Amino acid sequence: MNMEYTFATYNNPTPSNKEKLVVGIDIGTTKIACVVGKIDSFGKVTILGIGRSKSDGVKRGIVLNIDQTVASIKEAVQKAEIECGIKVHRVNVGIAGQHIKSIQQPGIYTRKELETEISLSDLQALKDDMFKIHVPAGESIIHVIPQEYTVDTEGGIKDPVGMAGVRLQANFHIITGSLPAIKNIYRCVKLSGLEVGELTLEPIASSAAVLSEEEKEAGVALVDIGGGTTDIAIFHDGLIRHTAVIPFGGNILTEDIKTGCSILSRHAEQLKVQYGSALAAETQNAKVVVPGLSGRTPKEITLGALSGIIEARMKEILELVHFEIMRSGYERKLIGGIVLTGGGAQLKHIKQLVEYITGLDCRIGKPIEHVVNYKDESQLPPALSTGVGLVITGEENVGEDYFERVLGEELVEDNVASEMQTEIQSEDTEVEEVFVPIGDFSSYMETMEDEVEDSSEEVTQMANVQDESVHTQEEAIQKPEKIRGPRKPFGESMLSRFKGFFENDEAVN
Repeated sequence: MNMEYTFATYNNPTPSNKEKLVVGIDIGTTKIACVVGKIDSFGKVTILGIGRSKSDGVKRGIVLNIDQTVASIKEAVQKAEIECGIKVHRVNVGIAGQHIKSIQQPGIYTRKELETEISLSDLQALKDDMFKIHVPAGESIIHVIPQEYTVDTEGGIKDPVGMAGVRLQANFHIITGSLPAIKNIYRCVKLSGLEVGELTLEPIASSAAVLSEEEKEAGVALVDIGGGTTDIAIFHDGLIRHTAVIPFGGNILTEDIKTGCSILSRHAEQLKVQYGSALAAETQNAKVVVPGLSGRTPKEITLGALSGIIEARMKEILELVHFEIMRSGYERKLIGGIVLTGGGAQLKHIKQLVEYITGLDCRIGKPIEHVVNYKDESQLPPALSTGVGLVITGEENVGEDYFERVLGEELVEDNVASEMQTEIQSEDTEVEEVFVPIGDFSSYMETMEDEVEDSSEEVTQMANVQDESVHTQEEAIQKPEKIRGPRKPFGESMLSRFKGFFENDEAVN
């Protein structure tokens, strides 16, 4: 059975004259975050609600337990709904994991309409051809991202629309993924009672939340250190050039602390968050007491030893990051250096360690670059970068008329219209089902509270309410609905390209 999907845009949303409500869900290894945001006509985001829950069914970006993941998604969505007061139906979802692979592929399209200039339909036809390339069994294409175009013999063109030419060429950055992993994500979201709008590679979503256009133009490497994976996205000349997923993240630090200090996982995680540091030399000589097991004596752990464990593992992860940057061929072109984000970016002294390992400038990326109502990192930490990015890059018509459609239909039509119909039928009056708009509901209830002796007047009032509701429905019907285009096929694994590197690295093994 062939499954079709829609790949998400990877840059800022197209400006519109109407605000749009978009919902993003980051299904991570340690947490599941649901972010509800409103995008204005300038592409700026207002965060309306955030819901977070513990993720128990996901490991290294892969869904391993459907039931636990569904329960976590429901909890996160419910918290976001309570905060923003909006019922969520359609969401944009992020995908990551060690199965992600990226390739560079050229494409050629010969135009038939030689008398006309190059149009968007020509570019789309060239892109559609790239979805037909062969991928290994069990994999599917997630994103097809065009790089520079070549028209006839003229190369280095970013936007060939309007030019004259016969032969249209382009280099494409193609991202593939495991088809079973994609199906599992879709299944979890659908079992949660939600509809999937688009599936987006998480480093692409994170880059939209924390990077500026100047950084993308100058050259920058985004490094998102999550709970189970470390995602990399490299930009240059305003275009994405390389993506990679390293199957190590913050969880491996917790496991090392647990093993090295012989303590429980929850205590190891608490030590990492509160006292952990990426540089042992910068740690104060102090001790922390950890409760023992079942009446056993508590353990004393020095902060120097704790930071030593964290530093050793972080060096290995950052060496893999540096290896990916060198492999991309853009190491000497990254004027913007490295931007760190994700939960791992909150580790103390991580910026200094990154600069020491890679030799590149580094800053901590916060998801407030395009958000207008949050300016404090404590309220919107780097761990929410992917969730905010999914709102920015997600399907733009997800929230079309959300306030009228959701609050009007779901909350009013289901609960109030049924009561009205019951009361009208009790008067033996044959009328159709009445839909009451939000603005008319309070006035209608006031009329219902008055005891009117004349039954004819009551029927007249009901008819007036019905006319107003029908008029409201006609206006809603006249409003055209955006029709989604055909979804593109998707796709699996990327760890294999690190295989040789891992086998030769004794520190990792």
